[in-house]
Amino acid sequence: MKTAAMESRTHAGSIVVATTPEELYDLVSDVTRTGEWSPVCTACWWDEGATGQVGDWFTGHNETPDRTWETRSQVAAAERGREFAWLVGGKLARWGFVLEPVDGGTRLTETWEFLPAGQEMFVERYGEDAPRQVEERTRAAHAGIPVTLAAVKRIAEAG
Repeated sequence: MKTAAMESRTHAGSIVVATTPEELYDLVSDVTRTGEWSPVCTACWWDEGATGQVGDWFTGHNETPDRTWETRSQVAAAERGREFAWLVGGKLARWGFVLEPVDGGTRLTETWEFLPAGQEMFVERYGEDAPRQVEERTRAAHAGIPVTLAAVKRIAEAG
């Protein structure tokens, strides 16, 4: 069943960080440090045997004033100095960091896409409330990306 919530949901934001793409990749691809910069994900850990390669899984602990939950995510891109991305639930949402060398350091772009499977899951889980729930998650992504980028910049530049 498709609803109005099934439209494309993507967002991205960028910031320039005074460090190399490789050093910045090493930071943002270390999911165990996510709690240092994410406004929602307070902790992450690699699932047994995972090392951060494409196909590896990790678990994230998330908290907002309204709820606490955990998600499992699968690494979708792991190219040092260029991109690190993961799929929440293996197919529900795609989050990632794209790194580009620029004068003064690296342009770090955080990307988010609420994938069709995730929107379908919300329809199944929330029924008629799905559009509101999807909109709430979209607003959270839009608000969280600049907060995350500013925190990563502060941490990376503090060395």
